[in-house]
Amino acid sequence: MDSSLTRRRTSIAALLAAVLAAIIGLGATAAPAAAQNPYQRGPNPTESSIEALRGSYSTSSTSVSSLVVGFGGGTIYYPTTTSDGTFGGVVIAPGFTAYESSIAWLGPRLASQGFVVFTIDTNTTLDQPGQRADQIQAALDYLTESSTVRSRVDADRLAVMGHSMGGGGSLEAARDNPDIKASIPMTPWHTTKSWSTLSTPTLIFGAESDTVAPVGSHSEPFYSSIPSSGNDKMYVELNGASHFAPNSANTTIAKYSISWLKRFVDDDTRFDQFLCPLPNESAVEEARGTCPLG
Repeated sequence: MDSSLTRRRTSIAALLAAVLAAIIGLGATAAPAAAQNPYQRGPNPTESSIEALRGSYSTSSTSVSSLVVGFGGGTIYYPTTTSDGTFGGVVIAPGFTAYESSIAWLGPRLASQGFVVFTIDTNTTLDQPGQRADQIQAALDYLTESSTVRSRVDADRLAVMGHSMGGGGSLEAARDNPDIKASIPMTPWHTTKSWSTLSTPTLIFGAESDTVAPVGSHSEPFYSSIPSSGNDKMYVELNGASHFAPNSANTTIAKYSISWLKRFVDDDTRFDQFLCPLPNESAVEEARGTCPLG
């Protein structure tokens, strides 16, 4: 046989083998992209997108009667789209003597980032943290089992938040229910100072000028008592802020809450960049955390 023909056939065979190997290689690299996180929601985040008053989702809301059993009713805020599947759910409780209206600003702000958010009233405004913890859990159950938007909520991806005694309640609710994916107590108040059995990823907001729940006797010991080994936790102290900082729109609270919820409710590592390295900005007096995350 002509040696040149043999060489050509050999070269063609080698070329086909190389093309086949490249195709197989592309398939291997494409597999992770095809199997990307099924809970990831929304466009790639930026500093401005998580600081914005509204995220990429249009939202609506529905009221829940105060006659509901287990807590005092409230308002559910949710993305209006039906094309992105289910969303993680978040219940937020107010503080001592306060009403749902005191934390209502968080409802549409978080919902527009891709969560179903339930801001609640407690049975009475004088309820203590333990009672608020029970009511937070009752609200989670209502959200996933009885609410008109239950089909939009992933019952396996739930989080809790709260202000003051509501913040103490969110700590207790997460301790009592380790299936909760994230907890965000805001200037929390609780007579229990040790949370050594808490395993839920927890972000605590303290306020430098808090005279109701001073950080030295509340937020800081709460944070320090949560085990670091095997747990994700963060403490952000708001510079010059009072106990009531969470009662009005606050960009610092919003941006880090969004990032924490995205990371631990949605398993969305795109938001790691906003949490680690630890926050270092003029609005933050101090930050501590267990970076890296996950």
